[in-house]
Amino acid sequence: PAAAARRRSYADAPQFASLHQFTDEENALREQVAKFAKEVVAPRSAKMDKEGVMDKEIIDGLFANGLMSVELEEEFGGAGATFTSAIIAVEELAKVDPAVSVMQDVQNTLVLTGLRQWTTDEQRQKWLPRFGKDTIGSFCLSEAGSGSDAFALQTRAVDGGDHWVINGNKMWITNAAEAGAFLVFANAAPEKKHKGICCFFVERGTAGLEIGKREDKLGIRASSTCPVHLTDVKVPKENLVGNFGQGYKYAIEILNEGRIGIGAQMIGLAQGALDATLPYVHERRQFGAPIASFQAVQHQYAQMAVDIEAARLMVYNAARLKENGRPFIKEAAMAKLYSSQVAQRTATKCIELMGGVGFTKDYPAERFYRDAMIGAIYEGTSNIQLTTIAKMISAEYQQ
Repeated sequence: PAAAARRRSYADAPQFASLHQFTDEENALREQVAKFAKEVVAPRSAKMDKEGVMDKEIIDGLFANGLMSVELEEEFGGAGATFTSAIIAVEELAKVDPAVSVMQDVQNTLVLTGLRQWTTDEQRQKWLPRFGKDTIGSFCLSEAGSGSDAFALQTRAVDGGDHWVINGNKMWITNAAEAGAFLVFANAAPEKKHKGICCFFVERGTAGLEIGKREDKLGIRASSTCPVHLTDVKVPKENLVGNFGQGYKYAIEILNEGRIGIGAQMIGLAQGALDATLPYVHERRQFGAPIASFQAVQHQYAQMAVDIEAARLMVYNAARLKENGRPFIKEAAMAKLYSSQVAQRTATKCIELMGGVGFTKDYPAERFYRDAMIGAIYEGTSNIQLTTIAKMISAEYQQ
């Protein structure tokens, strides 16, 4: 009887899905993005990397495929899909070109998340439809003196009656060269310190808004990274995003979510590097045999596969937690940290396995290597992730 009861108990228990189990819609999206990446992005990646410019056909393709508005509600012209769908798209694009994936990632997990969550109904009707058609957004938080210490920002907003006047200089702004709108964080009440920080919607072409020269970067070169200068920029009062003085909360919340996107970019990059390396090691022969048959080499690519699988599970666990409204901050920090570490290790090892050719631009291994370095830096450095994780673990044990 006890055994029968146990069998009934197991049979009646809920069937928990694997983190590799996706909806039909999510699987269809993965196939769609993989096809786009292979057919449209891959042939252009080397040229874009060399020139440091995103091909317009790729941007148009991202919009045409609904990849720049994955979660945006259908009433505003978006796909109305899940957060996990957005993460899937980031991963698949990064397998081919991480620079393209970060353009799509920032649009979805930072800019549109902020606009969907913090705006009024009137603002949504006015602004959101553009982002599903042809408008790219930028998230303007970082400054020369406020990187990890984001709330030390010096950009100021002054009440001008029926408008705000913004002055300041932003640094390292992704998508700035292509953006049609900017979410600008500025302090409108410095005496309140970080509780005076607000978020403003600033249109491209506004008088006093200037996009600086593109940074000549080591990696993700096709992704534009520019300073944004604001000199007496007048912004209508109604362009305040969310509540006055809540900008610091918005920045924290949005970056917590964005870290899952960067984790997805890094696992995609790692998988792309491995996918580009394994055919070579199976073809390359030394001592009369493919080098992939040597146990020392086998152990190396086996370990890479294990690392990527572990990182992927961490990323999708964080994504599902966020999607279901459960606490995810610690898991997002862990996923971002570990995925960036895996990406660097994998990209490095892939060059070693390919030998001399891996060190040339004839193969994508060296580009993946350069691109991987950014994972430990943006949207919270690795040290910031470790600090976040440590604080949360400590809080758990002090309860």
